[in-house]
Amino acid sequence: MPESGVRIHITGVVQGVGFRPFVYGLAQRYLLTGWVRNTSAGVDIEADGSSEALQSFTEALAAESPPLARIDSIEIADRPADGFTTFEIIQSAPVSGAFQPVSPDVSVCDDCLRELMDPEDRRYRYPFINCTNCGPRFTIIKDIPYDRPQTTMAPFEMCEACASEYQDPLDRRFHAQPVACPDCGPQIWLETIHQEQAWPKGEEALQTARQMLSEGKILAVKGLGGFHLACDAGNEAAVVELRRRKLRVDKPFAVMVADETAVAGHCRLDEHERRLLNSRERPIVVLRRRANSAIVPQVAPRSKYTGCNVALYAITPSST
Repeated sequence: MPESGVRIHITGVVQGVGFRPFVYGLAQRYLLTGWVRNTSAGVDIEADGSSEALQSFTEALAAESPPLARIDSIEIADRPADGFTTFEIIQSAPVSGAFQPVSPDVSVCDDCLRELMDPEDRRYRYPFINCTNCGPRFTIIKDIPYDRPQTTMAPFEMCEACASEYQDPLDRRFHAQPVACPDCGPQIWLETIHQEQAWPKGEEALQTARQMLSEGKILAVKGLGGFHLACDAGNEAAVVELRRRKLRVDKPFAVMVADETAVAGHCRLDEHERRLLNSRERPIVVLRRRANSAIVPQVAPRSKYTGCNVALYAITPSST
């Protein structure tokens, strides 16, 4: 059957969400040849194949797009077949003056959570675990197109294992720009103002921080998007001291808990609130505090409500 060709331009949230790997997979399904790339203006595709295959391909672009993608427009132009022999993801191209929205950060996905909790997995308890279905985007990007050299991950050279995942079209970390592991990615460490010996790192740093929180200390936890000031929400003195330091008289604090069961032990939940807490955005949800909750009233003074943020990625079974 004679081959035809199409030129496609797509705009919307289509970078950093696994869109190019998705396009690559569709091209393999429909036996197309050509290429896909990011640009500062969106995603461009050139594809050759039978008319029927190209029709199915273009329909699937919108109907089956990745869960974090949001397509604003698809422009399709017919053209003669170009004689491509393979389908490839090619180098991104800057477009002067163009604008490209970037996906906001979302919570860690279920697949990464399973790996995080698996002692046999090489990313066991690695706090920067991510894939194309989750992980940071907006907080690490420096410029568009969204490619690793344009992010704060640029200084971290991928190890052989991570590079293999990054280059495998069948892997969910295929072209996941923040991909990393304990051998090649960012690490955690603990600094104190009076620390004279070497700063604890990795698991030792995490466990030391837990101990300090249990002792009523206040910690500044540096994340990808800034600092979180943390203390034990069940320690009245610590919460009062945090309010004094922040000059925050009565504005409620958010509470980070392990899971939905833990939330239910402190707050009453209806179905709508339950869905919000478990959504991929993991928002802070204002809930009704139970009278017997161990969370001290000073967390949300003058209010019967308590802000709770379920952070499944932050707590593991051996650290609760």
